[in-house]
Amino acid sequence: MRVVIKIGSSLLAAEKGGLAHGQMRRWAKQIAALRRAGHEVILVSSGAIRAGMQALALRQRPTSRPEMQACATIGQPLLMKAYGAALAPYGFVVAQILLTSWDLDSRRIYANTRATLHTLLQLKKCVPIFNENDALSFEEIALLNAFGDNDRLSAHVAILARADRLVILTDAPGLMSQPDGTGHLIRRVKKIDAATLACAGGAGSVGSVGGMLSKLEAARLAMSRGIPVVIADGRETDVIRKSVLRVPPGTWVAK
Repeated sequence: MRVVIKIGSSLLAAEKGGLAHGQMRRWAKQIAALRRAGHEVILVSSGAIRAGMQALALRQRPTSRPEMQACATIGQPLLMKAYGAALAPYGFVVAQILLTSWDLDSRRIYANTRATLHTLLQLKKCVPIFNENDALSFEEIALLNAFGDNDRLSAHVAILARADRLVILTDAPGLMSQPDGTGHLIRRVKKIDAATLACAGGAGSVGSVGGMLSKLEAARLAMSRGIPVVIADGRETDVIRKSVLRVPPGTWVAK
């Protein structure tokens, strides 16, 4: 199975600031287990701005576009270094692929990215990691996040990679029955309609960027190309390893 796993910035945040290195090591162990079982794993990861903030000893997230882009430029290599350190004990190296929203509109860049990804996966010892190119993508900063904390980017990557499954890890158990995140876990979604979106707060909800709404929008995009989606809690024990099971954890979005 070829699986794309999206890890959001909230999961990468350590309590004392910077990146959650311990959690990254736990994910790395699970990724290695999937690879040993014959699965192909592609990551889509946020976290560059947070890593940059730590390097600059900033306690509060910058609000201006230049400052945020500067943090991303400083933090991106640190993010990749952290992933590399987490995966190295299992014999894997990481490959960085940065995209902007307009890259996906270029037929030549799209085809070249797919060819590069195919080669990286053939190397067997490599874990490709996608992120938005925050240093260049002014749309993300101007609109808070052009890809919804990389949710929509993960769907585009799943389509580009012709993935068998997209796994969106978040800090919630999955889609809950109440828009405030309470109620019961909705285990299966076959159609993303108005009723489903209402559980995520609706199309105009405050704070929906990077929230459950953008995850459902990403799921709808992936489903339109026949790719099932898992939305699950990234802190759950062995969640990545379990994500390829016939009945995965969290919310299973598939026709």
